[in-house]
Order: sequence, then structure tokens, then C-alpha cells
Amino acid sequence: MQKEMPSRNHLDKVGRKKKKKWTEEAMERALIEVKSGRCTVRQAAKEFGVPKSSLGDRVSGRVTPGSRSGPAQLITSADEELLVEFSLHMSKHGFPLTKQQLVSFASSIYKRQHRRVAFSKLGQTWWLNFRKRQEKNITIQPADNAVRGRTTCVRKEAVDQFLHLLSTVMDARGLRDKPHQIFNCNETGFQLGRKRVILPKSASLGYKPTPGSRDHISVLACFSAAGEEIPPFIIYSKAYPGGVCYKTQGPPNALYGWSDSGYVNSDLFKKWFLKHFLLHAPKGRPLLLIFDGHRSPLNLEVVETARSEDVVLLCLPPHCSHILQPLDAGLFVLMKQRFAALIGDGCATDTHFAVSKKEFSGVFKETYQVAKEEEGVRIVKEGYRKCGIYPLNPFAINEGHLMASHSMCPAAGPSLSTSAQGVHNVGELTAAGPSS
Repeated sequence: MQKEMPSRNHLDKVGRKKKKKWTEEAMERALIEVKSGRCTVRQAAKEFGVPKSSLGDRVSGRVTPGSRSGPAQLITSADEELLVEFSLHMSKHGFPLTKQQLVSFASSIYKRQHRRVAFSKLGQTWWLNFRKRQEKNITIQPADNAVRGRTTCVRKEAVDQFLHLLSTVMDARGLRDKPHQIFNCNETGFQLGRKRVILPKSASLGYKPTPGSRDHISVLACFSAAGEEIPPFIIYSKAYPGGVCYKTQGPPNALYGWSDSGYVNSDLFKKWFLKHFLLHAPKGRPLLLIFDGHRSPLNLEVVETARSEDVVLLCLPPHCSHILQPLDAGLFVLMKQRFAALIGDGCATDTHFAVSKKEFSGVFKETYQVAKEEEGVRIVKEGYRKCGIYPLNPFAINEGHLMASHSMCPAAGPSLSTSAQGVHNVGELTAAGPSS
């Protein structure tokens, strides 16, 4: 016998969410009547028009009077306020307020409450409800589809907003004349492989992996405006080299890590900041750390620790590494040339180097020495000057790299948007005190 299909009308009724037909005020009055002994649960439920089971739960103490009905909140209201506060704090310092970043912060908070849960339960439903609740407080940016490397031109408005934000932070924190407390960290890459692929000059210092290459290694370097270094962080692709010689042969006090891509990711940046940067950074406070925060979401623990340690994190606008990254402006060029010379490779404009994964750290140790020499220190300082970061000088930047705000860059297209999150005054940035 063929089973009868349910009618559309029936499906609509089943799928429709039940509306609550009673008020909290009616429930409170019914509860008072039952607790005073004037009515039974059944009588009070009938008289005040509330569900008998819900009233019984409140009488027995299984449900707290006034509590919300429905499933338990994944994140408490207090923690959601904290999430919004952290997000707005980072937005004021140039970091993109994207869905990916907010969900990353929220997942960290969720996992603290549910330490035994392997994965966060914050899905699309939570995200849509969160946006609806907080639509007056925060504005979500669309994700920037930036590729690693750079575009040929950058909007002048983005650079101007960043330098204005930098000026505001420097004035608010008294860093105008403290180059030892201003740092920039940046990543440069090395393709290891004997197959030579000559890249165009404009992309010679980028680090895109190409098909057919054997291994990719990135180095996260960090220097102050005074030319002082934080020992480098060397990141291998897929796995560490075998043995321990890569550590013993590498630069003194260097940190090592690996990722599938061979690039810094959110977890590796957390490892570097918490266990390496803070260990080797000067004790004077505050510190300013400038970097590109668009490639992966920032870890909540990094943000919290930075605020407690009085380290100001400042994000560069997207696609600006060749204009606003001091290390890109000179030191990385010199290091690539020295690396090529050490392995007998005269092609300094080629990012592919004929050296093995095991040999890399030993060769890089000799390469990195240039950063500690007088010439290297001078080039680092000159990089800060060229970028207009220290001394702070908006007119130091080559106008030829910039385009007017209304123009369209053929390399970047219309998605090249400003992520400086607007300009904030000194009062806003100093309101949080040393935690800014």
C-alpha cells in the first residue's frame, strides 16, 4: 500500500517555530501563588495561563525564575561583550574586522568554557544571530582576497590613514623619540630547488610557491627602528629537516617551526610572539609592533598578552609591503644577495636557490650576519626612514608608488580597500591606558 505524502499545510505547521504564549510576569505571579500555598501548580497554571511543566520546573528549582527559555547560550552575554570589545580594540589599530577574525576570537572564548570539546560549535546560525545582536556596535568588513606578494600600486588614502594612525599612537604612547621600542616584523621566503625560474623584477622579493619547486622556507625577521634584532624565526614547509643539525648550525637563539605551506600562520605567530618576541624584546615599555595582519586571523591570546605586556599591535594596510615595510625596503634585498653569493649563485633576482632543506639554516646563519654588521644596521634604519615610519614623515614615501583614491589599480582591481578602520583621536586610543 502506497504511503500517503504529508500535505504542504502539515509540513508548514511542523516546521513553524512555536511562539511563547505566556509572559514572564504571568509566570512570576503564578509562582508567588504556589509558594504562598494559595494554589496548587495545576490551579495556578490554569488561572494565569502558563505551562504547568514550566511552572513546576520553577517551583522545584530545576529552572531559575527569569531565565531564558530554549537551548543554552554558546557564549555568555558577558563573554560576547568581551568579544566585541576586543574586536573594536583591534579595529582601532588597523586590523580588519572580518568574519574570519571575529569567529576566531569567539572560538577561543568558547574553547575556554568547554575545555573538553575538541571543536567549536559556533556555526553559521551563531554567526547570523551574533551579527543581528551586534549590528549597531560593529561593522563587518568583507574578506580581502589579497594574494601573498604585492600589487604594483596602492591607494594614497590607505597609506595616509595608516600614517595618521601611526602618528596618533606614537603621540599617545610617547614613542616619537624612542626608536629602540618601535619594531617591524616581516616574512621573506626562499624557494629551494635546482630548477631556475626567473621572476619579473617587480616580484623578485615576493614569495609565491611555484609548481615544481622542492621546498619552501620562510624567515620571519624583526628589527627595531634603531637597528636592533629579535633573533629570526625559520619556518619549514611540511616538516622539520631530519636530525637536529639544522638547529645547531643555524643563527644564535633562532626559533624554528613548520607549517604545511611553509608560511607563518595564526598558531605560529602566537608561538613567535609569546615565546620569542617577548623574551628577546627590550624591557622598556610601551613597545610598538608593526606588521601585516591580513594574511591570517590574529589569535585572541596574542591580543590579551599584548595588552597586559603593554605592547601596541599595529596593522599595515593591505598590499603595501613594498611601501611601508622597512625590512622590504632594503635589508631583504641585501640578504638575498648575500645568500646567493654564499652558495655560489650569481642570480640574486631569482628566489630559487640550489641548497637543501638541511643545509638552509647553516647558509642562512652566514647570511644573517649582514644584519648585525654596520652596513646592515644602517640599511634597517634607512628602511624605516624610506617608509616614513621613523622618524615619522609622511613625505618620505615615493609618490610614484601611490595612486589617487578614485583611480583603479589594474593589478588589484576594485577589491583593494582600506583597512585602517578610520582615523581615531588620541583620546580614544589612550582611554584604555597601557592596554592600548
